[in-house]
Amino acid sequence: MKEWIERRRWFARVLDLIYPGVCHACGAGISGNRALCGDCDAVLPGLRDPFCRTCGEEFEGRIDAAFECPNCRDLEFGFDFARPALPNHPVLLELIHDLKYGRKIELGNELGRLAARAFFEDPRLEAARSGLWPLVPVPLHRKRQLWRHFNQAEEIARALGGYVGLPVLRALTRTRRTDSQTRLSRSQRLKNLRGAFALSRLGRSFAATAPPGVVLVDDVFTTGATTDECARALRRGGVQKVVVVTVMRG
Repeated sequence: MKEWIERRRWFARVLDLIYPGVCHACGAGISGNRALCGDCDAVLPGLRDPFCRTCGEEFEGRIDAAFECPNCRDLEFGFDFARPALPNHPVLLELIHDLKYGRKIELGNELGRLAARAFFEDPRLEAARSGLWPLVPVPLHRKRQLWRHFNQAEEIARALGGYVGLPVLRALTRTRRTDSQTRLSRSQRLKNLRGAFALSRLGRSFAATAPPGVVLVDDVFTTGATTDECARALRRGGVQKVVVVTVMRG
């Protein structure tokens, strides 16, 4: 599988040299290891205040104090907060869909670059960056990863690490297959994922030192069920703080 991934990356680089790239959104010519032209990148909206300080959900209206949305107000998550880099947008949805299901592994770099916006825009992530907290990708189950040939969260984390100067650590493993989350409610998602994650061998060694924190990385934050279970596994192992960074708020 690793050889397939490396071949895909190498092939994508060769194609970039032979054929001019085109914008994934508008089809305009682009250069470099990019999937969006400057104009399409510029129109992607950043996360706008006020947004929920726990999950990143935007609020329509004016609030002067720190805002926590009704969905998070009565919940205790295993992570400290989740920071999507951008709100839901059709261009982002297409990029994520083509990475995951179209196996366009080269799009991981563009999504990692976009995820880096969270670090540059949210001062709460400065401690993670200055403290060199590792980026921990949300894992896929082994059978799903064998079918897909790669983990999209890991591809995003690898690119994100290059932009913000943080290492990537495969600290988690998925212990059992779960039903698709797409059509499940929040309570159903929480039940579906209960006990589905555990520390990997590397994760156990890392967590045993009681590290100050890690950054969980995924493509989309929807209800927080997946990242909550991942964070709880990390915290049980000894990690003191867990924050979440995703490309998009679902």
